Amino acid sequence: MTIFDELQARGLLAQLTNENEIRDLINAGKATFYIGFDPTADSLHVGHFMALCLMKRLQMAGNKPIALLGGGTGMIGDPSGKTDMRKMLTKEEIQHNCDCFKKQMSRFIEFGDDKALLVNNADWLLDLNYVEMIRDIGACFSVNNMLRAECYKQRMEKGLTFLEFNYMIMQSYDFYMLYQKYGCNMQFGGDDQWSNMLGGTELIRKKLGKDAHAMTITLLLNSEGKKMGKTEKGAVWLDANKTSPYEFFQYWRNIGDADVLKCIRMLTFLPLEQIDEMDKWEGSELNKAKEILAYELTSMVHGKEEAEKAKEASHALFAGGANNENMPTSKFEASDFTDGKIDIISILVKSGLATTRSDGRRAIEQGGVVVNDEKVTDFKAEYTAEQIGNSEFIVRKGKKNFKKITM
Repeated sequence: MTIFDELQARGLLAQLTNENEIRDLINAGKATFYIGFDPTADSLHVGHFMALCLMKRLQMAGNKPIALLGGGTGMIGDPSGKTDMRKMLTKEEIQHNCDCFKKQMSRFIEFGDDKALLVNNADWLLDLNYVEMIRDIGACFSVNNMLRAECYKQRMEKGLTFLEFNYMIMQSYDFYMLYQKYGCNMQFGGDDQWSNMLGGTELIRKKLGKDAHAMTITLLLNSEGKKMGKTEKGAVWLDANKTSPYEFFQYWRNIGDADVLKCIRMLTFLPLEQIDEMDKWEGSELNKAKEILAYELTSMVHGKEEAEKAKEASHALFAGGANNENMPTSKFEASDFTDGKIDIISILVKSGLATTRSDGRRAIEQGGVVVNDEKVTDFKAEYTAEQIGNSEFIVRKGKKNFKKITM
């Protein structure tokens, strides 16, 4: 099976231009392709993880990835799929986030001049002369066509700033520059980026002639990724300080039955033959598939040692494991107690099991809070520092969220 056939079999390709040429380039290991990452936070998240897996697959087949950090576009904000304007970040915040991205990406992609490149579009966007840019590049874009793009239509009723309206031009300019500077002949992105990506392909042809080859692919998974990687607490991050290895493991361990095999195909590097066998699994066997998914992905992001710990901790809670050593833990201080006591709602909020006191009280009233295997029915229940400090004190909210509380 060729790498192109494998990408299709894994469900990773949604829309393509120049399909035959794309197939030939990828299979021959001659594609130099880019995927963009706007540094809006100090960690990559599960949505980015999908793109990183694709980059790794293509690199293993001899193709050359370019990870493009949006140090320039990050100062504007992409309206695609959003209902509100993105928070404006300072140059210092954006640079810090870029540095964090680079460190995390290196776990997946092997960087080097002949292997993969890490590029920042701030290098060409921040020094552009506005009038020259409008004369040279702006003339290549039809406002009528831009307004037909889905990413802009979604924002027209809410209000679309001229700042955001420039995003398509800037992303298109990225491909134009990467094509000239690094021989980048292909771009990947989610289906919400399709119009922006086509804009880049068209810009290259208008500026460099019809014979210029620039190709576009969208990833099926990126659009679905907008629904994934989100919990009631927020995003699922790749940074262990923001989402612990155990929480990362549990996110995938608790994924829906309908999604588990799809995610195994798209995200793991298990052989397709092995995954095809899993297609026959039903009922309790799907729980085994979820654990395989959780273990494989946690190993990729946090290493095998952390994946083993997370797996053991999961078994300790849900499958009668021998100890709770690797359970996620919250450490309380003496200052958290009043007269040596702390109420259950404060415990839930302090440990991160509840986002607010109202959230904690609601969970108790709904019967979803358990302390040391006993359901809590009184939201005024209190516990002493001695109770928490002198024995294992395990708090569970719902079926999936729990913490071991220590002093």
